[in-house]
Amino acid sequence: MIAVHRGDAPLIVSIPHAGTEIPDDLAGDVHSLERARYDADLYIDKLYAFAVTLGATIVRTTLSRTVIDMNRDPSGVSLYPGQTTTDLCPLTTFDGEPLWRPGREPDEAEIARRRTLYFEPYHRALETEIARLREEHNAIVLYEAHSIRSYVPRLFDGELPQFNIGTNSGASCSPKLTEAVESVCETSGGSWITNGRFKGGWTTRHYGQPEKGVHAIQMELAMRGYVDEVGPYDWPPPWNEKRAEACQKALRHILIQAIEFAEEQE
Repeated sequence: MIAVHRGDAPLIVSIPHAGTEIPDDLAGDVHSLERARYDADLYIDKLYAFAVTLGATIVRTTLSRTVIDMNRDPSGVSLYPGQTTTDLCPLTTFDGEPLWRPGREPDEAEIARRRTLYFEPYHRALETEIARLREEHNAIVLYEAHSIRSYVPRLFDGELPQFNIGTNSGASCSPKLTEAVESVCETSGGSWITNGRFKGGWTTRHYGQPEKGVHAIQMELAMRGYVDEVGPYDWPPPWNEKRAEACQKALRHILIQAIEFAEEQE
């Protein structure tokens, strides 16, 4: 369920939410498999597939975030106190619909089991790649690749900007990296914001230690940039090749900027 492609560039692309797999032992516990897969960062692995040509390392999971969210604090502490968000092992969809059948919700023992089976191996893989690349480079960039529907009223008001940059309010990476990414987003012509509704999840906040040469940044894309967004009854949405090409052009420039930034720290 965890796939790692190793590259030599000072860049790791983490893809924790593109998966849609529900293990067989849990499939009967979810309210519906369709609902369980609705909040996936759909096609993000396809969208960023070009990153291997840049020498990037890619770490991803095929597991659905419904089972366990690789980008949440494993202690269960909320990333956004006072705001609606989802748990380490989500109980509801982004729209507030129950994910699990009554009485089948994960209890503390089940959450601990999933942490051991799924969460910890994903983060061991990330830690291994961070350590490997830090031996080769004075600085590296950990880039968290995400997407979400453009409209999710329970989580945010109105239409989400196309590019949502998260740096834990500037703590997870150098301002120079943030500025480089912002410049590409501005040039793309798409709407963008830094540290708006999405400031970076647990992975960005946990691993981002610029003083130690690890610069972490999250990109939350509005899905309309590469698919024709549809309602839940028409899910999954079709991949839009024309939009995806334009989006990938901007993302390629962003990843190139990330690599060049890291190399400049040599």
